[in-house]
Amino acid sequence: MHSQRGDETWVYYWDPETKRQSAEWRDFDEPRPEKVRRKQGGLKVMHMIFFDMNGVILRWPVPIGTTINAQYYKKVLQDKLRPAIRKKRPGLLESGILFHHDNAPVHTARAVTDVLAGYKWELLEHHRYSPDLAPMIFTYSLK
Repeated sequence: MHSQRGDETWVYYWDPETKRQSAEWRDFDEPRPEKVRRKQGGLKVMHMIFFDMNGVILRWPVPIGTTINAQYYKKVLQDKLRPAIRKKRPGLLESGILFHHDNAPVHTARAVTDVLAGYKWELLEHHRYSPDLAPMIFTYSLK
């Protein structure tokens, strides 16, 4: 049985300039240019991330304005995650999957649990308020 984990997280598109990148030539008596600063939260995209002990299997950016509901999550499992597992972990779908995600309503919805049962993926129970299962925080370079 091979264990996999999935969750959603916000990914911020924030690229602060370094001093060297913003350096410019100016005369001694010229005023410094006014620097425009972008807020960190200005640009962000929700990503669905699925991984196992060997690394990330699927990082799926949710289109802006899309709500992650049971139908959307089910579609990602069917149309994105299964093909990604088949491609990145050949033979894994046939050997059995132990799947872990939290107790968010979208993850426990009947449409989602029925699909996972149909795949014969065993669900690992996620205990409420467990301090050793804190939310995940990811830092990725998207360049």
